[in-house]
Amino acid sequence: MTHNSRIENSAEHHEVSALLPWYVNETLQERDRQRVDAHVGVCAGCRADLAAQLRICEAIAAQPAIDYMPVASLKRLMARLDAQAESAGTPPPPQEQATNRLAWRGWMAASIAAVAVAVALLVGNHWAQLDARQNQPNYRTVTSSAPRPQGEVIRAVFSPSITLVELQTILDEAQLRIISGPTEAGVYSLASNSTLTVRASLALLRQHSTVRFAERTSPEPEAGASP
Repeated sequence: MTHNSRIENSAEHHEVSALLPWYVNETLQERDRQRVDAHVGVCAGCRADLAAQLRICEAIAAQPAIDYMPVASLKRLMARLDAQAESAGTPPPPQEQATNRLAWRGWMAASIAAVAVAVALLVGNHWAQLDARQNQPNYRTVTSSAPRPQGEVIRAVFSPSITLVELQTILDEAQLRIISGPTEAGVYSLASNSTLTVRASLALLRQHSTVRFAERTSPEPEAGASP
């Protein structure tokens, strides 16, 4: 199981995932906010969910600007109609004016309700998609079959905290070079950089604590055969 899989299967991951909506609407206590900040720094899944929820929140926050656009237009239309009626010397009776205002308010209430339903359906559909994605298995193995780069002799996974200098030092010692990677699972494809045997390179890799995984990608030759 990879490092990311362990994070996403942990109790902390599930607890923080449930806090994301309250993080977005800024109602979390400071201690829980710090938990979310620390977790999303190491969990790609929660980072993606947080980004999606922030986009939804921004879309909803921007919605009132669209809702009130018909109001301004209708007010201008009603003012023009009233002005034309006054210029013609035939203003509508007070009872008719009251009826028109009630009809206008009813139309606006219906329009706002329709927009609210549309937004609710949009948000509900998005959350359903997120829920379905979270219920799908979210793991990969580093030994999954895939086309291998030409010259690959070893596949390895290094600690996320390793620096570039440390990585290059380890590769130089094992006389290896990177030809592909890292993949989403953090796997590097390594090729031999000298006549050192694959077994010897593997042994040099595995003696370092920052090497989480290392395996050869071709069967070990039988005794007496060429490496």
